[in-house]
Amino acid sequence: MLKKVLIIVAAAVAVLCIVIALQPSELRVTRSTTFTAPPAAVFAQVNNLHNWEAWSPWVKLDPHAKTSYAGPPAGVGASFTWSGNTDVGAGTMTITDSAPNERVRFKIDFVKPMAGTNIAEFAFKPQGNQTTVTWTMSGEKNFIAKAMGLVIDCDKMIGDQFEKGFAQMKPIVEAAPKT
Repeated sequence: MLKKVLIIVAAAVAVLCIVIALQPSELRVTRSTTFTAPPAAVFAQVNNLHNWEAWSPWVKLDPHAKTSYAGPPAGVGASFTWSGNTDVGAGTMTITDSAPNERVRFKIDFVKPMAGTNIAEFAFKPQGNQTTVTWTMSGEKNFIAKAMGLVIDCDKMIGDQFEKGFAQMKPIVEAAPKT
């Protein structure tokens, strides 16, 4: 009897491992919105990491998180390190590419709750007196991340935070002086 139970458990674990292994290896979350503002106004908020405190959705999740900055205040090499509660975790974000009014790209090294590296990008597309902004985060999912993806909708979880960030950034960029 015990042998049959062990065989069934082993088969179930094997099937679960196969299902997990067949999950997509890439994480990609994208959200877009349109601001009634020039690309320069949005670029200024994203390219200067000090400005993130006013609109980042994660600041409100843990207003007591420990943060520090390194490198220049804005542009390539600017870096932001954080350590907070379980909602925000810990890690470092560094600007790796900055093309004024076109895009800002970041390397994000997460330490907690789960170690990993992702790439985030903001792309700005002018459309008359408006700017469409696309915020994307992508990275590779290891076996554990694939397993977690079976029970946690990462696109919704991360995408909801992107949308909150856009909503908090909107009044800032739309109130900025038009150039």
